[in-house]
Amino acid sequence: MDRVLSLLRQDLNDVEKQFRIDLESRVPLIRKVGEYVLASGGKRVRPIILLLSARLAGYQGRAHIGLASVVEFIHTATLLHDDVVDSAVLRRGQESANAVWGNEASVLVGDFLFAKSFSIMVRDGNLKVLQALSDATTQMAEGEVQQLINTCELTLDEDAYIEVVRNKTAVLLSAASRCGAILGGAADTEEEPLDAFGLLVGIAFQFMDDALDYVADQAAFGKARGHDLLEGKVTLPLIHTLAHCTPDEHRQIEEIVEQDELPQSDLDVVIELIERYDGIGYTRLRAGELVDEAKQRLSLFADCEVRQGLFDLADYVIARNK
Repeated sequence: MDRVLSLLRQDLNDVEKQFRIDLESRVPLIRKVGEYVLASGGKRVRPIILLLSARLAGYQGRAHIGLASVVEFIHTATLLHDDVVDSAVLRRGQESANAVWGNEASVLVGDFLFAKSFSIMVRDGNLKVLQALSDATTQMAEGEVQQLINTCELTLDEDAYIEVVRNKTAVLLSAASRCGAILGGAADTEEEPLDAFGLLVGIAFQFMDDALDYVADQAAFGKARGHDLLEGKVTLPLIHTLAHCTPDEHRQIEEIVEQDELPQSDLDVVIELIERYDGIGYTRLRAGELVDEAKQRLSLFADCEVRQGLFDLADYVIARNK
C-alpha cells in the first residue's frame, strides 16, 4: 500500500481535514464519539477506492474530497450500529464506542453520520452520486437484517452467504468506485467495470475478515479469535467446513453452535475442524480469485500509475493481517 498512500498523500490529508469539518455540531458528544471512531485506525479503503477511481476516470476537481469523507462517514455509522447489535466491546483493538459511551449514544451518533452524509450529498447536487449511495445504504441495511436472520443458520451455503456479503459490505466499495467514475464523467463502458471492481474487492475484503477472525492475534486484529462464531455468524470458513466434514462432525458443530454459551474448549473444537478441512485456506483462495477477476474488469483502462494503485489496493486486501 505504500505506493498508493504516496500517490494519494495530499488527497488523504485533505479527506482527514474534511472529516473534522463535517463532524461540526452544536452537540459536543457527536464530535467526541465521531472523532474517536474515525481516529481508531481504519484502513480508509473506501475513500481510497473512490479517490483512485476518480483519478482513473480523469477527474480534476475537488468534489472527490468531500465525497470520500461521505463514504467513510457511512461506513463509520454502520460500525457504530454493528457494535451495538453485536454487543461488541472491542473495535480495532480499543474499546468500542458503545463500551465507552453506551448503546444509546452510539446509535444516535451513527444516525447523525448517516443524516450528515446525505445532507452533504444533496448540497453537492449530483443526483447520480446520490442515487448510487442511497441505493448502497438501502442494500447495506438489508444485508444487516439478513445476517441477523442467518444467525446460527448452519444450512447457509456459499451462494447465499455471498449475497449477504455483497449487500452488507461490498456494495459500499462498489458505490465508492462508481462515484469516482461519475465524478470523472466516465462513459457507461468505464463506469460499470469500476463498479464491478469495487464489488469484487469488497467481497474479497469480507472473505479475508472471515479468515482472519479464526487466525489473527487479538492484538493485531482488534478482536478475540473466533469472535464471529461467538456471535453466531456463519461465515465462509465454517460453511466450507460444514460442506466437507463427516456427519458426526457436523452434528458436533451443530450441538456446539446451538448452545446459549460457547466455552473456549468448544470454540477450540470448531476452530480445529475448520483448520482440518482448510476452511481458512479455501476462504483465502476464493478471495484471491475475486481479486484476480476484479483486476480483469479494469483491462479496458490503459496501464498507468493510478490503475496500478487500484491493483495494489486489491492486493493489499488479501495480503493484510488485520
